[in-house]
Amino acid sequence: MAYKTGGDSADLLGFFHDLVRCETRLYNALNDRLRERHGIVTSQFEFLRHLRDHPGSRVGDLAAGFAIGIGATSKSVDRLEKQGWVVRQANPADRRSSLLALTGEGAALVDAAEATAARRLAELMGDTLGESAPAVLQTFAKLRSVLERDEIGTPTG
Repeated sequence: MAYKTGGDSADLLGFFHDLVRCETRLYNALNDRLRERHGIVTSQFEFLRHLRDHPGSRVGDLAAGFAIGIGATSKSVDRLEKQGWVVRQANPADRRSSLLALTGEGAALVDAAEATAARRLAELMGDTLGESAPAVLQTFAKLRSVLERDEIGTPTG
């Protein structure tokens, strides 16, 4: 079924189907490579990367950034902490929360895993996207920005 969008006819349901299947396959392929090379899975890589790039994040910040529940996020952070990759530090501005920080081992791991992830994604998508890559990346960044701005798909609770 085609839907009109800005004068162009687009099969949005077909696009959604393709988008979800691509995301799942890319996620799984990246998961396999990260597990093989670094002993982590994609979700752990994403959390470590976020903490490296956003020092002083709280569990709630991670949950909001990834649009997932706080309970699941806290359990994931517990596992990262148990591995020695993350530490919880007292939050001087709010005793009810902790600030999260990478350990030296966590920082080294995320840097190495990032190089692996970038290579794997280039292998999987580079030839397919080709010269359209900048436009595709910009379009998805814009879509994500709008969804986040309007708090669409944010879990409740």
